[in-house]
Amino acid sequence: MQPVERAEVEGIDYGWVMQTTFVVTILVGAPIVAALSTLVTLDTWGARAAFAVRVGAPIWFLTAVAAAIYAKRTGAGDGTR
Repeated sequence: MQPVERAEVEGIDYGWVMQTTFVVTILVGAPIVAALSTLVTLDTWGARAAFAVRVGAPIWFLTAVAAAIYAKRTGAGDGTR
């Protein structure tokens, strides 16, 4: 199966980085946000959504940076592994 699109700049496959960030954030980040939400009072849906964004955004960002660094160092996602 051919990939839909590849974007490689400076040896990093950013499509792989985005996909990996998405999957890892859902598998690891969502449980972290859920666990942290038990420590605060969230009375309304708006408060819950705001909490999820405030806590989830840094987790997403750190996951993306870690995936990009990993891809840069190991050549992950470039199809040669």
